[in-house]
Amino acid sequence: MAYDFLNEIEPFENKIWLASPTMHGEEIRYVQEAYDTNWMTTIGKNIDEIERIVCEKAGCNEAVALSSGTAALHMAMKLAGQELYGQPRVGHGALEGKKVFTSDMTFDATVNPICYECGEPVFIDTEYDTWNMDPIALDKAFEIYPDVRLVVVAHLYGTPCKMDEIKAVCDKHNAIIIEDAAESFGATYKGMQTGSWGKYNCISFNGNKIITGSSGGMLLTDNEDAAKKVRKWSTQARESAPWYQHEELGYNYRMSNVIAGVVRGQLPHLSEHIAKKKAIYERYREAFEDLPVKMNPFENDTEPNFWLSCLIIDKEAMCKQVRSENEVLYTPEEGKSCPTEIMDATASINSEGRPIWKPMHMQPIYRNNPFVTRIGNGRAMTNAYIDGEAVDVGMDIFQRGLCLPSDIKMTASEQDRIIEVVRGCFE
Repeated sequence: MAYDFLNEIEPFENKIWLASPTMHGEEIRYVQEAYDTNWMTTIGKNIDEIERIVCEKAGCNEAVALSSGTAALHMAMKLAGQELYGQPRVGHGALEGKKVFTSDMTFDATVNPICYECGEPVFIDTEYDTWNMDPIALDKAFEIYPDVRLVVVAHLYGTPCKMDEIKAVCDKHNAIIIEDAAESFGATYKGMQTGSWGKYNCISFNGNKIITGSSGGMLLTDNEDAAKKVRKWSTQARESAPWYQHEELGYNYRMSNVIAGVVRGQLPHLSEHIAKKKAIYERYREAFEDLPVKMNPFENDTEPNFWLSCLIIDKEAMCKQVRSENEVLYTPEEGKSCPTEIMDATASINSEGRPIWKPMHMQPIYRNNPFVTRIGNGRAMTNAYIDGEAVDVGMDIFQRGLCLPSDIKMTASEQDRIIEVVRGCFE
């Protein structure tokens, strides 16, 4: 991409990332403590402390520190599957042969653990108000598949779902909710923390999350017995015996006390990180008010953690853009733009943008799975639009949306430079 206005904007010497870790100093002290006391394994004070602190913050009774958010989701699927369908034989999944409703526009880590337990994901379309699971489509899905008893809900980019409406639908159909709050730690819906609405819930401390351990995650629940099961399963399901005795399938999923030291040093800074993320979002929002774009939305009774600032281009302001599985082409047009053009432009000054998550029903691995929209089974649709209105909302947001650089180490002046580039794409 080569536009004259970009020649006047100096590239950043150090890359501005989408979202990278922000360290404060306390982290190394707790890591050193683990080293000095020789607690380098999956037991130690750091683990105990972060489980206690997260319980207090998230408003749950139990937190189990695990190696990743994905591991936490897997353990949640196993818990829910055994509760609903009983303990499977070794070599068979707890969700074997069962359909599970799940968010469609999300990272595949939300969905893959369903398959680890041999379940079949059924994708529920997105709604425009929050870019999350559509409660109306969810209710429609229960009409089509009335035997489903498990719903996995992801809070996209730190924005809470419409949990009251989703919970009402699930309660009506006697279904268990698992919250994937990997991206939304610290966000609230009607005053309640995400990760406290479902029966089994998960957060992530991956390197790009609002609180990081470089890796790691947690399972959150109010059920003490469930937490005990996960602590056992995540340490290879060893029985209480003088020798290594195993009666259940186990996993090597427990968090290291070293990683927990990093998380322990990060946790006091959660409110600070959220405030900085919100300031980034607000600067973008104000700067783009006169452009044909909108920022990623949220409901008035929610407080996101603003993990990623995203925008969506108005339909009439989209230039032509065509995507294959691995490539994309677009035609520049005066006064119009597209996500690819904007990402190319921001990359030219050494800053990172990303496409919106490609919906799961569009992914080759899951393309044959059921997909439900507001009007029924989305697989019957041959187009994302009917009479100019989107039927496949996730596809539409993916086509027109992108994630902007949202790193909290980015200064206001650096963000102004990115804003100038985005604005230039519409000239």
